[in-house]
Amino acid sequence: MKQNKTARGVKITWLGHSAFMIESPKGIVILLDPWLDNPRAPSNAKNFEKVDLILLTHGHGDHFGNTVELAKRFNAKVICNYEISLFLQKEGVTNVDGINKSGTTTASGIAITMVDATHSSTIEHNGELAYGGEPSGYVIRFENGFTLYDMGDTGVFGDMKLIAHMYKPDAVLVPIGGLFTMGPREAAKACEMVKPKMIIPMHYGTFPVLAGTPAELKKYLPASMRNRVVALQPGESAG
Repeated sequence: MKQNKTARGVKITWLGHSAFMIESPKGIVILLDPWLDNPRAPSNAKNFEKVDLILLTHGHGDHFGNTVELAKRFNAKVICNYEISLFLQKEGVTNVDGINKSGTTTASGIAITMVDATHSSTIEHNGELAYGGEPSGYVIRFENGFTLYDMGDTGVFGDMKLIAHMYKPDAVLVPIGGLFTMGPREAAKACEMVKPKMIIPMHYGTFPVLAGTPAELKKYLPASMRNRVVALQPGESAG
């Protein structure tokens, strides 16, 4: 585990691609976009003792992943957009909280705000496509005030400044792979606007086309921000 005083007791574990397990200071376990069959997932990626919350940024399979399986196994509350919540209920997931952008819900003492992302969202199911609502990111404020911004799949957009102003994230999860999301150059600009104390790259290296690297991200960042990048290996934690 990479010790980081910035995390203030929040443990952030990368499970490959955009999947993360977050453990709060009071032991609440949150999964973000749990595609745990991704090529970079550690062998024990599905070995959880419990899962309390699952957050979905959008409907694409590389984020929706194992949500139904895990939600049913642990009776975890799934937080997602309204359209995906309807789909999940049809699949037999009963503990669902469908919200929308700028909306905040509180679960287990943790405040979760859905924010904008520039991307697309479709659910692939039984060979057909279902409407997945709009993509999003999340601002997660933990019991001790530590605030994490999961940007989701997104391009850079000017209102990231507004997110920074309103929520003041301590840390960000930022996609850097390119092609389907920001590459390192755009991700660096996003981080310049948000000004977090900790920057964790994601959505890279899963496939050859996701070619952005943490080293490139650092190259595009201002020199004063380069030491804020925490490049995790799959299965590794910060906090």
